[in-house]
Amino acid sequence: MNGKYLAAVLFGAVSLAAPPAFADSQVKANEIIDFFAKSANQGATRGICIGTTAECEQSKPKPAGFDMLINFELNSTQFTTQAQQNLKEFAKALSDSRLSTAHFVVEGHTDARGTDEYNFGLSERRAQAVTAFLLQNGIAGDRVTAVGMGKTKPRTADPMDAINRRVELRLQVQ
Repeated sequence: MNGKYLAAVLFGAVSLAAPPAFADSQVKANEIIDFFAKSANQGATRGICIGTTAECEQSKPKPAGFDMLINFELNSTQFTTQAQQNLKEFAKALSDSRLSTAHFVVEGHTDARGTDEYNFGLSERRAQAVTAFLLQNGIAGDRVTAVGMGKTKPRTADPMDAINRRVELRLQVQ
């Protein structure tokens, strides 16, 4: 895959679990546009920390981002109603002229249930489902690339945690 990744929006997928407190909040297209318009230049700044490892770790800025829940049923690529609403807002944001040149990698992830081969295939299908939804909502195919990550990058320390069943979209810096 060409290009570098700039961590951007995390689309957390939670299924068959109690959603976090913010799950009911609807992210709007203008919030997405503002975030990515500011994110595009994050790679230009570099810094050095002089001090102990502990001091430098404390001074590291937290990665910028926000979560939009894209929920899947267990072993499924079907979106919930909330997931469809969030994806519609994302597609609306990508249609805005300020993001017209933005390209994204759509990464599908799974929890650790199942074999490596099964999870890789499921993660690919989830990434393709998000990509297909965006294409159906007017986003050009050359702006999004779907990849499956399987269970290789859990979001939480517990590899079985439902939060690990997710799709992440990353801004691809060309």
